[in-house]
Parts: sequence; structure tokens; C-alpha cells
Amino acid sequence: MKILVVDDSKAMRMIVVRTLRQAGFSGHDVVEAENGKEGLDLTQSIKPGLVLSDWNMPEMTGIEFLRALRGSGDSTPFCFVTSEGSDEMRTTAEAAGALGLIAKPFTEDAFRDVLGSVVPS
Repeated sequence: MKILVVDDSKAMRMIVVRTLRQAGFSGHDVVEAENGKEGLDLTQSIKPGLVLSDWNMPEMTGIEFLRALRGSGDSTPFCFVTSEGSDEMRTTAEAAGALGLIAKPFTEDAFRDVLGSVVPS
């Protein structure tokens, strides 16, 4: 499975990828993007099995990215990995079609809990 990790911070993308592997989700092809616009373009071209996206990014935010995907009829599983985890953000994410929201700082268990039903180990 291809997993697309979208975050404007290279360091955070590396941490997300490492945590995915530590959570038991190794052996997948991971592709990275720096913002929602790049993530949207890549999603349309590489057809990932999962998108993990930050919320606040330049060019196109994560929620704009998700809404653009869903607006185009794309139902790729999508989860936010972000530093903000308010109830309002969680509600907004789920209403837009996200699997959920993993708040930073996150743990391997958080990845397993949210992604376990979508990503094969």
C-alpha cells in the first residue's frame, strides 16, 4: 500500500514515518508532500491507500485538501496528524470525511488505534 504523508515540516514527516513503522505499519511505500496542493496532485496521480496530513500548511491547508478530495469524489482514507486536537477540529475533520485526528505529540498506540482497521500491518 502507498501511504502519503503531507506536512510542511520535513522533520515532522520523518517523525510520522518513523512512528508508522514503530506502530507495525512497515513494508508500505511512503510518499511525502510539503503542502495540501502537492498532496492533492499526488493523491490523484499515485492513488495512495491512505493519506496522513497536517492541518495547518501553506498553499492549501489540510482541511481544504480533504474537502477538495471529497469534492472530486475521491474516498481515499484520510487522517489528520496535527498539533491541534480540539473537539471542534475533530468534529470538523470527521464531518469532512476524515477517519480521525491524531494529535501531536502522538504515540505508536495512537497510530494503531486510528489506523489499525485501514492499514495492514
